[in-house]
Amino acid sequence: MHCPFSRLASLQSNHKGTIGFWLVLCLMTLAGCQKAPETSRGLNLSDILSGQDTDGFDRAISGRDFHLPQDHAAHHTFRNEWWYLTGNVSDGGERIFGYQVTFFRTAVAPLLAENTKTNEQRSSWAVNDIWMAHAAVTDISGKVHYHTQRFSRANPGLAGAQIDPLKIWLEDWTLGSAANDFPWQLDVTTEDFELALVLNTTKSHVLQGDQGLSQKSAVPGNASYYYSYTRMATTGDLRLKGENIAVNGYSWFDREWSTSALDNNQSGWNWFSLQLDSGDDFMYYQLLDLNGDADINSQGKWIDPVGSTITIKPNNITLNVLEEWQSPDGQSYPVRWQIDYQEQNKSWIVEAVMDDQYMDLAVKYWEGAVVVFDTESRSLVGRGYLEMTRTH
Repeated sequence: MHCPFSRLASLQSNHKGTIGFWLVLCLMTLAGCQKAPETSRGLNLSDILSGQDTDGFDRAISGRDFHLPQDHAAHHTFRNEWWYLTGNVSDGGERIFGYQVTFFRTAVAPLLAENTKTNEQRSSWAVNDIWMAHAAVTDISGKVHYHTQRFSRANPGLAGAQIDPLKIWLEDWTLGSAANDFPWQLDVTTEDFELALVLNTTKSHVLQGDQGLSQKSAVPGNASYYYSYTRMATTGDLRLKGENIAVNGYSWFDREWSTSALDNNQSGWNWFSLQLDSGDDFMYYQLLDLNGDADINSQGKWIDPVGSTITIKPNNITLNVLEEWQSPDGQSYPVRWQIDYQEQNKSWIVEAVMDDQYMDLAVKYWEGAVVVFDTESRSLVGRGYLEMTRTH
């Protein structure tokens, strides 16, 4: 079923109005709908993280202590946050699949964020937060990328993130645990696919940026609080077009919250999460300026097999685009890269498993499974995920 989204999707991406108001309109217009139509315009992830009024919201100004599992729950005094899972799983043979499930929360207005802080809710039906969730599966052998979305207000119990027990949910899409610890259970059902996966972390959480403060520009507060589980053993079932497939592999979990992240002179990012066969993990986000060039605030992390980390700065790494793909709305997304990480003497070719893994939804971006080859030997050395956003 297609949703009547064309008028909302015609918003210019440089519109700096309240994203909460836009999402309220989405909720009203998309009630009961799962998919957006093929459209040429729409919001971008980078739009949500830039150019907004920050008055009344908390901001990521300085370092903080992280407390798990408490920080898995929602941080209502910040404007935006998300819980993000990607993974590569197989049937134990030649069939390999990528998947993504992300839950997004956006506060409607600072006043309501303050009400949440002081537990002064107007009613159980008050629209304090708007939630959006995305789910996708890439069938690599079938060369098909399935993707869909959901929207909901939080109240009364339609969406949220809590502990005791751990549960992040939007309607019947859930990520949670019987307690607050691992294993986690992911359950997502869509028209095209179902995911029922069990996730166990094999490494401790990683604090990204500077001890969890991930600065995105030189402006204080243009930052997020950010941690990850970079290697989660994953087992369970994928149901694809009526076929049930037992799968296993590895997943990656990102947890991030902020009020503003990108500066006005930044236009998006290229984000890599790579899980190498050596047991090492690699994360790097390349922020982009308005000309599409790399921003000096780009950074990442190298995580060794036992969980020790090294911060990656732009002068330690070189990214070169080898091949691009153009989306239906005219944006160019690199789908083949060479990454040279000098500090670890690594050089890789990173390739999308299929070019079109475009999340052509109300919020548009490229997100998909990639394979990692050693540049010199051309041997397969890992798998991962790549996310790319652009300002339209």
